[in-house]
Amino acid sequence: MEFYRPKQKPMTVPIIPLIDILTILLIFFIVTTTFKKKRHALAIDIPTVEKISLVTLVDERAVLAVSKNGEMALAGINVPDGLLREYLSVFLEKNPDAELELETDEGVTLGSLVGVWEALTDVGVEFREVPTRVRIPAGESGEEAE
Repeated sequence: MEFYRPKQKPMTVPIIPLIDILTILLIFFIVTTTFKKKRHALAIDIPTVEKISLVTLVDERAVLAVSKNGEMALAGINVPDGLLREYLSVFLEKNPDAELELETDEGVTLGSLVGVWEALTDVGVEFREVPTRVRIPAGESGEEAE
């Protein structure tokens, strides 16, 4: 006696649903892709000591010193963080004819310098007219230079 056996279909991979899934994935990736935007970069050439003309000053000036740690001193008086503007305004009220000189360490951050320039501008001093000296540490040139 022979029993009924259903015919077995040959094993195949359903290709049509795979194409549908790949099409959906392709559309998803195209829609969600963000392309890089072209950015313009500026070549900034920061002047070094060799490029800056040196001028010898003989007049007496009050020194505004800034260390690489961000500590500041105005005419020998330590200035607490965030109070430079107030110290400058009081100093200029007491000494209206005083001229300032900015002295910085070599490692002073640009943020510190911008803060000093902003404070000078706020109290009415044109920071472009304030001469600047950069103090180089002794280990780099053999002796401490200005």
